[in-house]
Amino acid sequence: MRKITTREICTIALFTALICVLGQFSIPLPGGVPMTLQTLIIPLAGVVLGAFGGTMATIIYLLLGAVGVPVFAGWSGGIGVLVGMTGGFLVSFPLLALTAGWGDSLGRKMTDGKTNVQYYVILVLFLLLGAVLNYAVGTVWFVVVAKSTFAVAFGACVAPFIPTAILKIILTAILGPVIKHVLVRANVILPNTGLANA
Repeated sequence: MRKITTREICTIALFTALICVLGQFSIPLPGGVPMTLQTLIIPLAGVVLGAFGGTMATIIYLLLGAVGVPVFAGWSGGIGVLVGMTGGFLVSFPLLALTAGWGDSLGRKMTDGKTNVQYYVILVLFLLLGAVLNYAVGTVWFVVVAKSTFAVAFGACVAPFIPTAILKIILTAILGPVIKHVLVRANVILPNTGLANA
């Protein structure tokens, strides 16, 4: 196992901070599940930093929240939030970064590093997979904790978020490769792994 460089640690920390900040831009909904920007920045972290870096940034974010740092939506924190009704969405956040990173990596391998139509198709499919996994875990978790039916859970956890989920996938697919390209040109990250250069 290779060592993580100082620059890698800095880029991971930067995206962890962005997740913490953007998580506070939330809109409370009647079903109890808020609409936040976390599901935009977390896949972006996966595309830009790669599967490893993006997942690490997300896990650190969850650990900060678990020990009580108010980084979750509504300036909340603590293990109680993780085991609450919306905990399934939170604990499955790393899947968003992981699948986004895989999508970017596989897309680049199959297109020789070019961001052409095939690359975007692969990336969008993996972003969609991550979103489906996030909603699936979050909805099942909601059913168990809230002791609700799947119909009620779908109405609270999925239906209101479908339009914004599609928009976030499109924005991630557009912005992710651009941000990655800029950081590669600045010699901050490596193009093949998404991890910071040594």
